[in-house]
Amino acid sequence: MPGQGNTVTMRKFLHNFIHCGLFGWFLEIAFTAFHAFRRRDMKLPGATSVWMFPIYGLAAFLSPVCRLLRNRSLLFRGLTYTGLIFTGEFLTGMWLNRRELCPWNYERSRWNLARVIRLDFAPCWFITGLLFERLLRENDPSLRPDRN
Repeated sequence: MPGQGNTVTMRKFLHNFIHCGLFGWFLEIAFTAFHAFRRRDMKLPGATSVWMFPIYGLAAFLSPVCRLLRNRSLLFRGLTYTGLIFTGEFLTGMWLNRRELCPWNYERSRWNLARVIRLDFAPCWFITGLLFERLLRENDPSLRPDRN
């Protein structure tokens, strides 16, 4: 049937988009709750924004990158994902800032770029990128490394 492959591809992308969005929300809530713990706030309030769901959902676009990098080292993959996440964070942060809707502002960090990126978060994004890779691989065996 013509067009059926496109439907399957779009369905897989939407599936990944939703999973990545939900997973990103979870990670952000856990991350902000951890910071509350460090401040000795045992209520552990975790916070996020509705805007973050589609932003984290964009990690679904990592699938083709995962396929290209599937046989590369963990370090190389993690650094690549970190760079891509910083790029996505910068672009979405600047877009939201222009509309005065950006839910994060890193101006108090000396490691900020344009108030929308914190370079000291690179280790977090390195791990997050690899976690998204793992999530995407669970849904698509073609992203898994070749077994030689």
